[in-house]
Amino acid sequence: MSRDYQLNRFSAPAELQIDYARELNTQQYAAVTADEGPALVIAGAGAGKTRTLTYRVAWLIEQGVPPDRILLLTFTNKAAKEMMRRVADLLGNDVSNLWGGTFHSVGNRILRRHAEVLGWRPDFTILDREDAKDLIQACVDESGIDVKETRFPKPDVLGDIFSMALNTGRPIAATLAQDYDHFAALASQIEDIAARFRLRKQATNGMDFDDLLTQWLRVLKDFPDLRDFYQRRFQYILVDEYQDTNSLQGELIDRLAASHKNVMVVGDDAQSIYAWRGANFKNILEFPQRYSGCQTFKIEVNYRSTPEILAFANAAIAPNIHQFQKKLAAARPAGVKPVEVACMDAGEQAAFVAQRALELRDEGIPLGEMAVLYRSHFHALELQLELTRRNIPFSITSGIRFFEQAHVKDVAAYLKLVNNPRDEISFKRLVRLMPGVGGKSAEKLWNVVRGALSMAAPESTAPELTRPAPRAANPRPLAEVLAGCSPAAPKKAAVAWAQFTATIAQLGTPEIRAKTDAMIRLVLEAGYEDYLKATYPNFRSRLEDLEQLASFARQFPTMEDFLTQLALLTNVEAEDDKPREDDHEKIRLSTIHQAKGLEFRVVFVIMLCDGLFPSARSIDSPEGEEEERRLFYVAVTRAKDELYLSHPLMRFMTGGGDAMQQPSRFLAEVPPELREEWNLRPQTPATDFSDMGETREDGEEAPF
Repeated sequence: MSRDYQLNRFSAPAELQIDYARELNTQQYAAVTADEGPALVIAGAGAGKTRTLTYRVAWLIEQGVPPDRILLLTFTNKAAKEMMRRVADLLGNDVSNLWGGTFHSVGNRILRRHAEVLGWRPDFTILDREDAKDLIQACVDESGIDVKETRFPKPDVLGDIFSMALNTGRPIAATLAQDYDHFAALASQIEDIAARFRLRKQATNGMDFDDLLTQWLRVLKDFPDLRDFYQRRFQYILVDEYQDTNSLQGELIDRLAASHKNVMVVGDDAQSIYAWRGANFKNILEFPQRYSGCQTFKIEVNYRSTPEILAFANAAIAPNIHQFQKKLAAARPAGVKPVEVACMDAGEQAAFVAQRALELRDEGIPLGEMAVLYRSHFHALELQLELTRRNIPFSITSGIRFFEQAHVKDVAAYLKLVNNPRDEISFKRLVRLMPGVGGKSAEKLWNVVRGALSMAAPESTAPELTRPAPRAANPRPLAEVLAGCSPAAPKKAAVAWAQFTATIAQLGTPEIRAKTDAMIRLVLEAGYEDYLKATYPNFRSRLEDLEQLASFARQFPTMEDFLTQLALLTNVEAEDDKPREDDHEKIRLSTIHQAKGLEFRVVFVIMLCDGLFPSARSIDSPEGEEEERRLFYVAVTRAKDELYLSHPLMRFMTGGGDAMQQPSRFLAEVPPELREEWNLRPQTPATDFSDMGETREDGEEAPF
């Protein structure tokens, strides 16, 4: 017979170095000094979430809890290090033995100690994405699957399928049915590759990022002695950004806290926006039901935004049914109301953003304190064009401008080759998309095609050095040349070469070539859409990009005009997402997902049309619409001083023609008295903004 005996921790009366009541507001203080047991802290946007967590760690240590008995889980190592640094500064003590870091870094630390019980050695290699891709490719090769016959997913896509299944706790077949339905018929083959991949990783003593969580969970599930050890070791568990945890991470926390329940999770359910990558909104929503006796704290005092912006944000999120009710209150004085701007079309919207940004800069707000946020990258097409025209510098958080993305450049290469059959770069780019064609093969193919083009070119009497490169009047001769060069293509590429030849021939017909948007759609229909599905996990968003590119192209009278503008846009230096010294002179363009956690004095949210934001796919389900509304809430709460919300009334449609656009339902849900409406009145005659900059002494135009 055995029974549990509660051993109470002895600690001398605490002599606090920190005056918590003075350093924290009332809501923060209540959470920081909470009693033991499960606690849920709903920390609103800009309400001091990091400060609350930092002081909670300091409070526990000052109460006598050894730092190595505390586990702090975050989503970035930078966040964990910053919190630990702040705790050390607050206490003046070394807290390096506090366990803090991302789920993956803590998992790695534990697995280094116990890898052998799982069948790995402690010196296992962590596979990065490229390593995993190579290993998956080896599994596909070993399986003998004819990837050409079945259009089998590429290793990158397979890796994402495996990861989504593991992190959501769903079987691969269910994952395919929900997120990759175009591969559902291949479920058994994909499951076979997943099994081979698991065996290969263990045979090579390697773990990928997902293993750092799944194998850590195995330690807790399959080895009771180790589970008991870590439950005793981590007496206090704190989790940051809990609304972003997935099912796997949620289970890890629940198992670690199963015996003592001393777990405090901090997050904001209203900012849960990552379901598309596996986050489980139910983790935070159902936390009080999973943990009996849970204390819930709400931190609602916002130090970021003006009362007017917060009133708008509170009203914007209110229609969501599944949420913890809260109301952000401003610590700042009154400012200006958010502004709604209805624009005639996307071009006028871009002109408004550009002009207003320059006006605000003249009023003393640096461009680096402004951001333009949008639902999807293609929403900023016209804006990138307008900013480039006006010499207004901008950076893009994603690091890749819309026109520089691989799928956009692939489609553009078809148009360039039709326009100029001697475009070596475009030819090589396209043939390298074919199976079995690498750099050397592409070079050999080009030499064959170039030679055939030269033989077909008309003779010239000009001297050789001054003779212009011959150019066919239309791409029909190129298609004929490609057909004649088919024996030079590798056997693996025979089918793809035939399709390539047929596509070039169709693109060259007068009725197709006369419409750039029709050319882009033909490329998609002629096999490129299938290529996207097999190559990219996010093929849907890339396909949407290209459909919008086709609509965007309609504003240009000829294909040559479109390609010229494309060249001007892509030759502007690309930015990455690392801060630069001159970022204060660049307006930030970003998707809302990538702007989460950031703040700006001025925020423009664009393309607020139903079907764009919320997206058309999301409104098929109540859950999808609620996540889109949370995304809108995140966008609005990035603004500190001024918020502009714009939507075009007309838009080019994918199938051709213009269509009226309905303002986003999210705007209609906010009472009109919480915002101003600006009516745009174009100046007559139209002002030429192309020469807004000053001229430097060397004659070059300055950035402004």
